[in-house]
Amino acid sequence: MSNPAGATVPPLRIGVTPDIALWERSLAERREIVAHVAEAGFDTVFFADHVSFRTGHGHDGMVTAAGLVNLHPDLGVYLAVYLLPLRHPVPVARQLANLAEMAPGRIRFGVGIGGDDRHEVEVCGVDPRTRGRRTDESLGIVLRLLAGETVDHRGEFFSLETARITPAPDPPIPTYVGGRSDAAVRRAGRFADGWLAAWCSVRRYREAAEIFAEAAATERAVPGPPPDVPDHGLQLWVGFGDSRAEAASYVGPDLERFYKVPFASFEKYTPHGTVDDVVEFFLPYLDAGCRHVNLTPCGSDPLEAILAAGEVARRLRQADPLAVSATAGSAQQGSDST
Repeated sequence: MSNPAGATVPPLRIGVTPDIALWERSLAERREIVAHVAEAGFDTVFFADHVSFRTGHGHDGMVTAAGLVNLHPDLGVYLAVYLLPLRHPVPVARQLANLAEMAPGRIRFGVGIGGDDRHEVEVCGVDPRTRGRRTDESLGIVLRLLAGETVDHRGEFFSLETARITPAPDPPIPTYVGGRSDAAVRRAGRFADGWLAAWCSVRRYREAAEIFAEAAATERAVPGPPPDVPDHGLQLWVGFGDSRAEAASYVGPDLERFYKVPFASFEKYTPHGTVDDVVEFFLPYLDAGCRHVNLTPCGSDPLEAILAAGEVARRLRQADPLAVSATAGSAQQGSDST
């Protein structure tokens, strides 16, 4: 990946879901686990948002984020991803603004349409066929409100008069769009700071980065220019063990329990094995433009899995192609000036 001259480049950031059973543990255990995440060197903690997923389980993303920001004073919190079409945009903007007051500069907002479970959308009173259009309309409203605008709006799904949310988050909340379809990538290009990918090949990642760039250049629907270097991400479950087979024995059952589908459907795009194996899996995505990685680590012990993921984070930062090129450029400038 090339770095345009003078471009603002997002730092490579690594996030983690530390324990899928975190909220079943005592408050003391939660704090201990999140402190362990910070000590392991992660930038953010991320959690998904579900109202009633598959068999009815889930955690509301805004409630989860509020709990997380109070478990540690410094760690970032990433809603990845929030099912925006299931909610009204004005309360969503209010909740985000309040989170930003509690934890300025620590909130990241990822948006999805809920494509993995049609029934979850239906039970919230939303026609699944309208998810994309509803998300586009809602996200435009949310971002205008978070920018401090007073919004008058007449659309297909929402009508607003003199809607306003204060104070506007300062610094602004970075926004991402997740999803595997071209429509999701174009939505990211129109509205967001970057695209959040899952379950895709490196070839598809490069293709999506081009789709994002085209949409950002020709269809941008928010004030201001698109980012110099998009803050694209990749979010995956990860298995750790002394071998690929051992690692698969940990991550496979967890994935199957959550998604209710065979691990074989995910195995190709699920990094698993030793730390070396996992680092090798992610490096081509960094070359393709990935600037943040979200990991859900699985292993024989949750804390050991966090430590292994932390080592992956350290090695990926060391290998970051943009950081390496920047260091080389600085060295060359120093040599030229002598």
